[in-house]
Amino acid sequence: MDLVLQGPTVGASDVAAFASLSGAQGIHVLDGGAPAYRLTLVERREGVAERCAAAGIDYAFVPSDLTRDRVRVVAMDMDSTLITIECIDEIADMVGIKREVAAITAAAMRGELKFAESLTRRVALLAGLPVRELEKVYVERLRLSPGAERMLREFRAAGAKTLLVSGGFTFFTDRLAERLGLDETAANTLEITGEKLTGRVLPPIVDGEIKAARLVEMQKRYAGDNGIVVAIGDGANDVPMLAAADVSVAFHAKPIVRAHATYAIDHCGLDAVLNLFR
Repeated sequence: MDLVLQGPTVGASDVAAFASLSGAQGIHVLDGGAPAYRLTLVERREGVAERCAAAGIDYAFVPSDLTRDRVRVVAMDMDSTLITIECIDEIADMVGIKREVAAITAAAMRGELKFAESLTRRVALLAGLPVRELEKVYVERLRLSPGAERMLREFRAAGAKTLLVSGGFTFFTDRLAERLGLDETAANTLEITGEKLTGRVLPPIVDGEIKAARLVEMQKRYAGDNGIVVAIGDGANDVPMLAAADVSVAFHAKPIVRAHATYAIDHCGLDAVLNLFR
């Protein structure tokens, strides 16, 4: 078992202390955005989580056979995972109701509301909004999460297929798929009449169960006998997808998500996922 440490604040003195604490037999510097290290053949786990939490360091105990060339599918949520914003909240801001919509979004992400109910309620508040406002959100406000392009590029170079599954909207996933060269997407379609939103979503609603089902479909097609499927998400509706994956990553996630994920990344960008794999 190895121990991966990464984060903006981790330094040589921290690594030496963790090596002593864990009984590691080796230390390797890893490439990437934030400083990152792999401590090999660790003997103890006690105290690592607590010390990392206090120091603002992401950590992961990873098996040595978790290699990048085995990753066959990488499935990601969109809002607050692949990108930094919640698109529906930013759309709502265009008509001055961001506070109301964001409150429903936050409750859904914490698992306090069923996703379909929360989406229906939020989209209803957008009735009458011109479609051009969606384009403004995409151009002016949508930003990729730090490290997203590097993560996708290197997993793709290793032979992985990519899947973007979102409770958000096809207006954004379609554009991101073309921009980033993603293999497959699934998201919700907003009903539009006369270049304005009607306040309704066309069925079926892409919720947590559909996200998981799409991951399983790709797993059957591409994983083979020894392939690994990775899922990355941040909200409650990502939990079924994370549970269906071989390796799941809670990315800057809500507590309910971290409790169900194999690993958590709280302080680094998306390219930190790469360092979980040799």
